[in-house]
Amino acid sequence: MKTFDELNLTKSADGLIPAVIQDDDSLRVLMLGYMNQEAYERTCSSGLVTFWSRSRGRLWVKGETSGNCLHVCRILADCDADTLLVRVHADGPTCHRGTTSCFDTEDSEGFVRTLQRVVQQRHAEMPDGHYTTHLFAKGVNKIAQKVGEEAVETVIEAIDGNRERYIYEAGDLIYHLLVLNEQMGCTLADLERELMARHK
Repeated sequence: MKTFDELNLTKSADGLIPAVIQDDDSLRVLMLGYMNQEAYERTCSSGLVTFWSRSRGRLWVKGETSGNCLHVCRILADCDADTLLVRVHADGPTCHRGTTSCFDTEDSEGFVRTLQRVVQQRHAEMPDGHYTTHLFAKGVNKIAQKVGEEAVETVIEAIDGNRERYIYEAGDLIYHLLVLNEQMGCTLADLERELMARHK
């Protein structure tokens, strides 16, 4: 990670800079805090997000009392060098209310990621009467077969030029691919990392 000076940050009069905290896997914005140079350097050296508390007038490690620490993956400065984006892995809920994010809304992570969490929960709990449970019970061959079927149906609708049917079948394809991903122990973040590596 770059040093505070290497980032050439534009600080406020009190030496603070806002730090937006984002989950590295879900891309969900978790919270906003403030860092000064000492907080930034402590964050880099410890690997745990450390803020400057304006109310307490001291450094504080996020999770020092709750245990829900934020482990740094990377830190980026914005285009104006006056805000930090800190990508993290969180040990637990970030907000003091016990929620994942201080900005929790139904669409805060995008519906595909919400659906991924539902699929993961179905796999963990295997509740009776759910189609997703039925797929997991049948195993990887059945799930992979369904992905193949939905892919073919999606291609057929694309070739036919039927946009409405294409959207319907592509939705089926994405759902079944999420199920196969979970069966294979993979996540959307894994796919994103692969695509990012190819892009570079």
